[in-house]
Amino acid sequence: MEMEGKPGLLGYRMPAEWEPHSQCWIGWPERPDNWRDNAVPAQRVFADVATALSKFVPVTVCATAAQWENARTQIPNHIRVVEMSLNDSWFCDTGPTFVVLNKALSAEDKAPKVAGIDWTFNSWGGVDDGCYKDWSHDSLVAKKILEIEKVPRFPHTLILEGGSIHVDGEGTCLTTEECLLNPNRNPHLIKDQIEDELKSYLGVRKFIWLPRGLYGDDDTNGHIDNMCCFVKPGVVMLSWTNDKLDPQYERSIEAFSIPSSSTDACGRKLEIIKIHVPGPLYMAEEESAGVIQDGDAKPRPPGTRLAASYVNFYIGNGGIIAPEFGDENWDKEAFHVLSSAFPDHKVVMIKDAREIVLAGGNIHCITQQQPAPSSSIINT
Repeated sequence: MEMEGKPGLLGYRMPAEWEPHSQCWIGWPERPDNWRDNAVPAQRVFADVATALSKFVPVTVCATAAQWENARTQIPNHIRVVEMSLNDSWFCDTGPTFVVLNKALSAEDKAPKVAGIDWTFNSWGGVDDGCYKDWSHDSLVAKKILEIEKVPRFPHTLILEGGSIHVDGEGTCLTTEECLLNPNRNPHLIKDQIEDELKSYLGVRKFIWLPRGLYGDDDTNGHIDNMCCFVKPGVVMLSWTNDKLDPQYERSIEAFSIPSSSTDACGRKLEIIKIHVPGPLYMAEEESAGVIQDGDAKPRPPGTRLAASYVNFYIGNGGIIAPEFGDENWDKEAFHVLSSAFPDHKVVMIKDAREIVLAGGNIHCITQQQPAPSSSIINT
């Protein structure tokens, strides 16, 4: 069902990721020009992610007709597997942005409690700058998910990916200028116009713009979900390094100065938790050789700096699903930082998450949370 109007003006808001989820959506990787060795190693990790998530929230995995039986075999039986045409499996970006009805703002008792925003997708930059040239199936993923769930749909012509925004559920939105102001997305819109659109669709009131995202995150042009996220109202977690020789150092210092001098939509001064980036990590010769690089997708040359970040985790119903990158010291430190930031959650680290970052993202990038209907009243 297609909805008219702008959800933020109709009493909807995008909830924080720590609010209750009714389920989580994941795609299934297969394209050999992005996932090495015909995606076999990545599929094992995706199955691990889905299994870990399913201990906290119901999970649906979407696989193409060619891969459905393979996915069904690898995914535990209690997890739903549905057939869906895909170009790739980055559901945070191609799936819908779910919004929930805020009772304090709505005068329509019969309005649907959950709805979805279907942004326009252009493969993170279009034909010239994007990650692959054909995204015709991915452009329908959000609509199909909403059809399956019979959730109302708000279409939007704004080119935007879910990983480019992060909210606290109380009116504040984190994002980066590097991505949202990139001319390969919405060159006809200026910063104020983008803010106005997001305010009217997400129900947010305050923006905190970081200049740039994580160093090396060229695939997404600096998505916020690799760089910084809310962990609770008034608190953000920031990708960090103390190594002044690392190109990430300048970005972390630059980013730290923004929220440290900012307040959120409720007037709170923001607290910043630092979490160190691993490595640095680089694509190995054998990893690059396993990718069929025929020109249809972005090349994966050896020696490429991987956009590896522990910020790229999933929050859901008492669980934190986070990546490990094979460095015992940094992995252990990340576990402790996350456990301290989320004392009421169980932190589950996914081994071999390097397989996901080889293709350009991580756990937050491959998941799309579907919130439960809101029962809270948010003050404005």
